[in-house]
Amino acid sequence: MAILWFILILGAIILVHEFGHFIFSKLFGVYVYEFSIGMGPKIFHFKKKDGETEYCIRLIPIGGFVSLAGEDADDNSKIADNRKLYAKPVWQRFIIMIAGATFNFIFAFVLLFVMALIYGSVSTKPIVASVNPDYPAYEAGIEAGDKIISIDGQKVSSWSEVQLYIMTSEGKQMEMILEDSDGSEKEVKVTPNVVDNVDGSKTYVVGINLDNTVRRGIGNSFSYACETTLGLYKLMLVTIKELFTGGVSVRDLSGPVGIYTVVDSQAEQGFQSIMYLTAYLSMNIGVINLIPFPAFDGGRVLFLLIEKIRKKPIKAKTEAMVNSIGFGLLMLLMIYVTFNDILRLF
Repeated sequence: MAILWFILILGAIILVHEFGHFIFSKLFGVYVYEFSIGMGPKIFHFKKKDGETEYCIRLIPIGGFVSLAGEDADDNSKIADNRKLYAKPVWQRFIIMIAGATFNFIFAFVLLFVMALIYGSVSTKPIVASVNPDYPAYEAGIEAGDKIISIDGQKVSSWSEVQLYIMTSEGKQMEMILEDSDGSEKEVKVTPNVVDNVDGSKTYVVGINLDNTVRRGIGNSFSYACETTLGLYKLMLVTIKELFTGGVSVRDLSGPVGIYTVVDSQAEQGFQSIMYLTAYLSMNIGVINLIPFPAFDGGRVLFLLIEKIRKKPIKAKTEAMVNSIGFGLLMLLMIYVTFNDILRLF
């Protein structure tokens, strides 16, 4: 079942992402050679009668792509120039490039909204519901009802951000600014307790809990979906920032093997956990693809912005070379991350 869920979750996320690129390419009249889910050899494919696009499912259920005319530097096909990507206005190419990530964000929002409708939802706001008297938060003066405004000068707006900053604290003292129930602000200093786990990793605990009251209804579900989608987006940005500043190590990243392990554990907890994990991964895919790095959608957007500033396009061969180098670096990172994932299994 874990393998099945793994394939379905990644397949759905990739399908949504590539459909975003596909539908806007079609709307703007770009010729689409292929719409493919998965990588490697084709295991199923078809083409509509008198159609232009081949629809494929490939063997390895990781990744996918939409192949467009005029996307590559060596595209010398007989397709009319006005149907090639490079011939389209910058604004149309920009929309095509960001459409994949945008659809991932929409997909995550819909999943979270439906999940909240079915199962109910809890508050995502960083408001302390209770404080354990045996932990540092109590000694620091944090009280039930306090709202966490910032941690070490960084504003927070969700519990997921609070948890991330505690997790990356490495047990060092943290400065928190809180707002009590009267609206007054106070500053406290908290040093998390360090807990040694069986697998050799460490967990950092301050002893505060969130409100687990389940709320139901369309309004609450909509609010939860909005807050959680925004919270996951900010969480990804904070994680990327921590990755570059050293707060999060490259060793903490997970690839397909790590994702499979998480899917396996979440599948045991029920369909609600599967829905949340799918939304979380969809947001991850969306944000990562917008990073202005070669081979990502964000890298292509960066080239478009440079083209707009220069008022002339970058040479196709130059762009292709930069993207190839970026793709090679990503593959090396993937190998390293996968190797670490495998080591964590033993």
